Amino acid sequence: MHNANGAVGNGLRKADVIVGIQWGDEGKGRVVDYFADRYDVIARFGGGDNAGHTIVVGERRLALRIVPSGVLQERPELFIGGGTVVSLPGLIAEFDVLSAAGVDISRVKISDRAHLAFAYHAWQDSASEERRGAAALGTTGRGIGPAYTDKVARAGVTFADLRRPNIVAEKMRANLARIEYAGDAGAIIAETLEMGRRALGHVVDGVDFIHGAFESGKHILVEGAQGTMLDVGYGTYPFVTSSHTIAGGACTGLGIGPGTIGSVVGVAKAYCTRVGGGPFPSELQDALGDRLRAQGHEFGTVTGRPRRCGWFDAVAAKYAVRVNGLTSVVITKLDVLEGFERIGVVTAYEREGKPVGVADIVGEPLDTRVEWYEGWNDPLEGVRRVEDLPANARRYVEALQKALGVPVLAVSCGAERSSLAVTDATLGVHP
Repeated sequence: MHNANGAVGNGLRKADVIVGIQWGDEGKGRVVDYFADRYDVIARFGGGDNAGHTIVVGERRLALRIVPSGVLQERPELFIGGGTVVSLPGLIAEFDVLSAAGVDISRVKISDRAHLAFAYHAWQDSASEERRGAAALGTTGRGIGPAYTDKVARAGVTFADLRRPNIVAEKMRANLARIEYAGDAGAIIAETLEMGRRALGHVVDGVDFIHGAFESGKHILVEGAQGTMLDVGYGTYPFVTSSHTIAGGACTGLGIGPGTIGSVVGVAKAYCTRVGGGPFPSELQDALGDRLRAQGHEFGTVTGRPRRCGWFDAVAAKYAVRVNGLTSVVITKLDVLEGFERIGVVTAYEREGKPVGVADIVGEPLDTRVEWYEGWNDPLEGVRRVEDLPANARRYVEALQKALGVPVLAVSCGAERSSLAVTDATLGVHP
């Protein structure tokens, strides 16, 4: 049990978690950034640099791939947890961009349990997709899957290994020989060790760091990457990423117990998008889908690929509420729906007239039931309370809240950091 000030029974504070509950690209980064100044540590628990987060503050736009989204807030430390796989060139490049923008990157810490993703992993990724042909999964090609494969096969290179260059060299030579790499192995190893020296100043004992934060009474916000429907265990397998994206992954990705988790907030767009292959029941393959893509600027942060677009999928979202144990939800991009005469919400899946659950949507096509809501033309810019939304927009948000069964914490009415219409609810233990 936790008491009124958010402390667990043993005196430790609980960590709040923010995760995506669709197919990624829900706007988690801007939500984390908005709340980050309430917290002392922002911790990312999984994924790699295939997961992009875009933050807009005034005229400033920053696209992040691995550093946690609270980087533009001055207060929190930023922790990359042991459940991640990190490209050293990508990390160093991101450090350089942040430093040039005036960000103190000494605040960024990396768990020694995190694994490295190499260029040869990206090569394996692309080769695998090419072999699949028409059945390709639609990965970003950044090597995340092969990096996790090496981790599970006990052939991975960790950030702790960077403290012992001979171990890194030995592991890399073995991995390059295994995949019959024809290039200059020595050059790749030398480059890795050089970049590793730059990264080592940020490497910490991950378990000691996060538990030290708890024990010193710090407020911790945990950030997920990608979305629930891309979870390797509970998403639309095999059209998923290679890590756990659901809230439970926070425990394994950071080395914390379930008793340390407080509020779990899900982030969902007011409609749905998906990048890459795989089932997408609410997809609109018509002018409405094109309009959603254009109005929502739906192109991947990392890949630039156009996203598939569709109506809000209440079936998948309710499923995500369950597997994450959500306590509330934030709805993003409500402003994108301005001007639509009517707006759909998928409320059921069917195949041959029989109900179908989320686990059964991979494979043969299915039909969907859609409920319709009247649209609105009133601009949402400047709205800062959910109660002040235009009547039809408010009714739509209320319908989503009813379908999900958890409170709506806030609704985004624009891309900029401050463009959130909030309710009287609080995110979690830290006001």
